[in-house]
Amino acid sequence: MTNSYHNLISPTGNAELELALREKLLLRSETTGELGELEPLAVRLGLIQNTLKPRFSAPQVVVFAADHGIAVDGIGVGDRHSTAQVVHSLLTSQMPLSVFARIQGLELSVVDAGVAETLPRHGRLLSRKIAHGTRNSRVTAAMSLEQAHAAIRAGMEIGDSLPGNAVVCAGVGVGSAQASALVLSRLANVPVRDFVLSGSSTKPADLATMMVVLQGSQGRHKDVVDPIEVLAAFGGFEIAMMVGLMMVAAGKRHLIMVDGLAACAALVVGSHISPTVVDYCVFCRSNDHRGLDRALGLFQASAMLELGMDSTDGTGATLAWPLIRSAAALLTELAEGEDPGPSQPGAMN
Repeated sequence: MTNSYHNLISPTGNAELELALREKLLLRSETTGELGELEPLAVRLGLIQNTLKPRFSAPQVVVFAADHGIAVDGIGVGDRHSTAQVVHSLLTSQMPLSVFARIQGLELSVVDAGVAETLPRHGRLLSRKIAHGTRNSRVTAAMSLEQAHAAIRAGMEIGDSLPGNAVVCAGVGVGSAQASALVLSRLANVPVRDFVLSGSSTKPADLATMMVVLQGSQGRHKDVVDPIEVLAAFGGFEIAMMVGLMMVAAGKRHLIMVDGLAACAALVVGSHISPTVVDYCVFCRSNDHRGLDRALGLFQASAMLELGMDSTDGTGATLAWPLIRSAAALLTELAEGEDPGPSQPGAMN
């Protein structure tokens, strides 16, 4: 099922370039001092772009929105707003994510991947609705294989059309966190309880009910192991579209900023198709829920910023963006405005 998406994503490993990047930073540190975690981040950016002088242009924030059929069992009832309301708030700058993106020079787009309601048109809304929400995965497959493939292709088309060379990926929707937990649990072979987004405000009775529903869904699809079939079994459309976007972005050697549980679920699916997609990712977070800790642990990763937020996925990435730009600037602009030096290690000799 996955062979059709196994495009050529080159690994970022390049021993000669990595050595040259480290030497360049070492020379700079003799006058500037050491800059801690910014330096390995700068090396990663150089390896991603395959250059000694990484630069970014037209950075994008893409938030994928979809509803989930499993919500009919009471999953996600604690969400403060419907998916359609969240989309409206994002598009009308009523959320910190929208404001932070604007002031950081990030272009925000919201994708209707499968919102239950019909959304009004908006200049920054991309209508790619596969269906009005997925089905209840506790009863049947959340989507058909055809729908899963259609959603992945839609994400690839969005990735092909986006300008720039850096993209923030995030997902929103009632039931999205639970569907993501189911996908992560099956593909990582980790108990679903480890990925449930539970915090101090979660009531024990609500958590117990959620676990009954999630375990029922797992039992319904207990023999499904292929990554695309797992995606179809548990949902959702926003996860599937992020898979497609990530595959295309990595194929172009673009930076992918992964923010939130749904984005982590998409990356796990993508990594089962082409493991090198992870090479192009940095990780961000917009909440401090325990389930996201476990998801980041799958990639031996930590978030760039730990601010104790409880906000919409993607918010943390907008705040981390200046760190990305600063790390790149260590290699490109530290000399005198624009570094006139070479872009490839061979030219340094």
